Amino acid sequence: MATLSLDLRERIIKACDKGENTQEEIAQRFDVSLGMVKKLLQQRRKTGCIKARHHLAGRKKLIVAEHRIAIRQHLKRKPDMTLAELREELGLNCTLPAIHYVLVDMGLTYKKRRSAQPSKNAKTSAVRADSGSANKAP
Repeated sequence: MATLSLDLRERIIKACDKGENTQEEIAQRFDVSLGMVKKLLQQRRKTGCIKARHHLAGRKKLIVAEHRIAIRQHLKRKPDMTLAELREELGLNCTLPAIHYVLVDMGLTYKKRRSAQPSKNAKTSAVRADSGSANKAP
């Protein structure tokens, strides 16, 4: 359902304040639900404002500004922390991808290679091999 304009909200509240009609009649007059009329009156009673409150809706962020500061501090001290270690240090109850996305948003990168040196025994460059099996006759 679309958000009611502030003008319509004000007209509904004024009609309620006059007390000429019941809330049901006001709802029918302005073509809104009875619940909407009740919600507007309740919102005004609690907050003193009847504006739309969409910015307060939805899921709340688990990783807030204080966590971001702590993330930077932990990563300065130990830059090769895994996401799981970081989550444990911060005491967060969130998924590892959530921490990853915060790191990306902060412009921080993660270590992309192992801390051990490359093996001296393994070949480091690919040598083109013959195609087919070794059992083939020439």
